[in-house]
Amino acid sequence: MEETSSLKGLDAAQAAERLISDGPNELAASQGRGILRIVFEVLREPMLALLLAAGFIYMLLGDLREALILLSFAGLSVLITVVQESRTEKVLAALRDLSSPRAQVIREGRVLRIAGREVVRGDLLMLAEGERVAADARLLQAHDLQADESLLTGESVPVRKRAAEASASLTPRPGGDDLPHVYAGTLVVRGQGLAEVTATGPRSEMGRIGQSLQSLEVAAPHLQQQTRRLVLAFAAVGALVSLLVVVLYGLLRGDWLQALLAGIAVGMSMLPEEFPVVLTVFMAMGAWRISRGRVLTRRASAIETLGSATVLCSDKTGTLTENRMTLVELRLPGGVTLRLDQPDAAPDDAALELIRIGALACAREPFDPMERAFHDAARVRLGEGWAMPQAQALRHSYGLRPELLAMSQVWQLSVDPNLSGEPQLSGDPQLPGDPQRLRIASKGAPEAIASLCALDEAALAALRIALADMAERGLRVLGVAQAHWPDDVSQPLPASQQGLPLRFMGLVGLLDPIRASVPPAVQQCRDAGIRVIMITGDHPATARAIARQAGIAEGDLVSGPELAAMDDATLASRVRSVTVFARILPEQKLRIVQALKAQGEVVAMTGDGVNDAPSLKAADIGVAMGGRGTDVAREASAIVLLDDDFGAIVRTIRLGRRIYDNLRKAMGFILAVHVPIAGLALLPLLMGSPILLGPVHIAFLEMVIDPVCSLVFEAEPDEDDVMQRPPRAPAEALFPGAMIGASLLQGLLALVMVGTIHVFGQWRGMPEGDLRALSFFCLVTAIVVLIFVNRSARRSPWALLRHPGLALGVIVPTIAVLLGATLLWPLARELFRFGPLHGDDLSLVLASGVGLYLVLEALRYGRSRLAARRSRQSRAL
Repeated sequence: MEETSSLKGLDAAQAAERLISDGPNELAASQGRGILRIVFEVLREPMLALLLAAGFIYMLLGDLREALILLSFAGLSVLITVVQESRTEKVLAALRDLSSPRAQVIREGRVLRIAGREVVRGDLLMLAEGERVAADARLLQAHDLQADESLLTGESVPVRKRAAEASASLTPRPGGDDLPHVYAGTLVVRGQGLAEVTATGPRSEMGRIGQSLQSLEVAAPHLQQQTRRLVLAFAAVGALVSLLVVVLYGLLRGDWLQALLAGIAVGMSMLPEEFPVVLTVFMAMGAWRISRGRVLTRRASAIETLGSATVLCSDKTGTLTENRMTLVELRLPGGVTLRLDQPDAAPDDAALELIRIGALACAREPFDPMERAFHDAARVRLGEGWAMPQAQALRHSYGLRPELLAMSQVWQLSVDPNLSGEPQLSGDPQLPGDPQRLRIASKGAPEAIASLCALDEAALAALRIALADMAERGLRVLGVAQAHWPDDVSQPLPASQQGLPLRFMGLVGLLDPIRASVPPAVQQCRDAGIRVIMITGDHPATARAIARQAGIAEGDLVSGPELAAMDDATLASRVRSVTVFARILPEQKLRIVQALKAQGEVVAMTGDGVNDAPSLKAADIGVAMGGRGTDVAREASAIVLLDDDFGAIVRTIRLGRRIYDNLRKAMGFILAVHVPIAGLALLPLLMGSPILLGPVHIAFLEMVIDPVCSLVFEAEPDEDDVMQRPPRAPAEALFPGAMIGASLLQGLLALVMVGTIHVFGQWRGMPEGDLRALSFFCLVTAIVVLIFVNRSARRSPWALLRHPGLALGVIVPTIAVLLGATLLWPLARELFRFGPLHGDDLSLVLASGVGLYLVLEALRYGRSRLAARRSRQSRAL
């Protein structure tokens, strides 16, 4: 790096040349996903492609009705997904707030304010309180300079800065006090400075983190992988049944051309076109439901994946905590302790004076979070008795220095005898002839304040005990002192704070408070078998205290230096018992996530800072904070909490589990329904009777099946134990063998009912149209029974009947009306080739449906009792 010999800065030609050679000072923008790209990504899904393919096959066969039905479902699914993801991209674009801050630079000896993207290497950057740093830079001058680097380090407490020595050349990592470098995207909370830019854009610390995201591969969601396999298996079964139809028809009737056409028709009826509809609608509806709770889903499938999470890794600052400091404890000389976070806290005069002096030791308009905490406490506790002095009342400031971690403010005061000689600020009413004097308010590191106050050994020993107790509970501790000085030109203020006659006022404990929603949310995670791990850059004692307040289970604590000394195998072994990681660097967060995934865990990672972005992307589910979070974090995540509500994570987990439960119910229903459909297609072939199901009948069945799966099962509420059971195993099949067996049994019992009615009709010598109507009505009745039986695996039949739900309350009457129309409307009856049905026929069908329902409910009750017994045994073990 070129040394700067003067404060003239670069000239215009040098700045232009470096802008061309290094590029603009901005991160590579993530290309927004336009409508066409979103549509293309949706159409790449093999499940949706199968739905479209089935529609086009029907079109080629000349069955436009069937083709239009399938293509309409496909178009609706694409539309829902595109609208949802387009809205998501727009919201993300609206959340961008740190892309290119303005900057003040010195060029050719003049101070210029330019766009942050135009800052180049070698620019002289002027830093002021309340401004964001535009680029990584080396400090040439620093006056009481402090910066908030939490976006990069995760630590909420600002760090001190000092000017670089002439020999300094290396740029250290962010974090830690008294370093001579500032970093792009961080916030100056106190003081002023002048710095020479050393790195811009992708070469900055923030830029390197952003670039590391490009090398991370994102795995496909577990549910998506399993559903693809299920679709292929189901399609194979359909192909096998079609082949069987062709063989049986050809052998039994000798007409192989008609056998081929019949096989194609049956194969089309058994294609699992419901699966892509169900999965797409479930995910899109889930995204819509959770959006009402101010949670944005960048990928709808991530909701379900979050429902299967086994580990939730959470950043501390801004995620578990509010990212704002608060005064929570006062320690007065003599051992008196006052907890301000208690509802019945009533500070006495000495405690109020401690708050007042601490606030007077702060800047008038603070950016530092600890100074803001003092101001907030003064406004709350002192009420109308608190008013920050006017600027002209500040006579002098002693800034923080590396060798003395304390600062003092000198205010002009007057004496009001009506207040027992208590000094008042200049500008208040005062009696004629009252002498003027100065009040000095000091705060800083307790050891520094103790040294300035010249405490004796007994007081120092008590101070150390108090400090140890407060630090163990994760408090940030400051000492407060005050002094008076004559406002007399003959007695000027001392050159340094060591010359002030300071008197120790007490200790103040500050804390970044836990969000109110965190402890109950963590408890729900524990009840649901989800291990919560806190990952932070804070000190181990602070991290342990915060974890205890959040309700995170006791476990091992690993610090950053300890983690750095571990190889991957050792880390993979240790992560099984660790609940808190402290003093962690950004790349170490990524290692932690990768170690957990290597153990087979489904990892959800929450965070809000730039330092969280690589781990957010590497996790199975990245959850970013939208309000406080950065663009980099949001772009790397799958879910964004717009209100930064940690409790929303638990609600999303609950929704994910509900989606998975209901999806299983829907898949089980689909499998069970296709058994009587296939049986009714094959039964006439075996019995030598005309084929019952034509294209119009299949179209009608699809109008029933698809809306039922998409609406009725999706709208089913949570099971009672949805958050009391452990997460499912990551390798667990979406549709395990036991569930397949149960669904096949349901389908076979339904087939027995339909087949019995069909055989009974043949035995009675019913005409073909009458028999088709009777068999079809019986089939639809069996489908409705299967809907009721599959709505819940645990709730009682009475509870299900008392609460049918809006979707089911609409679907069942609609089916009844449509069935009535096919029987009573001559045009529809002719289209379906139905004959008339009489009252005894309908009574027989309804009675058979009631019988089927009772048998299936008895089986469901037995399975639920067995599952409950196994669950109790598992919890006991």
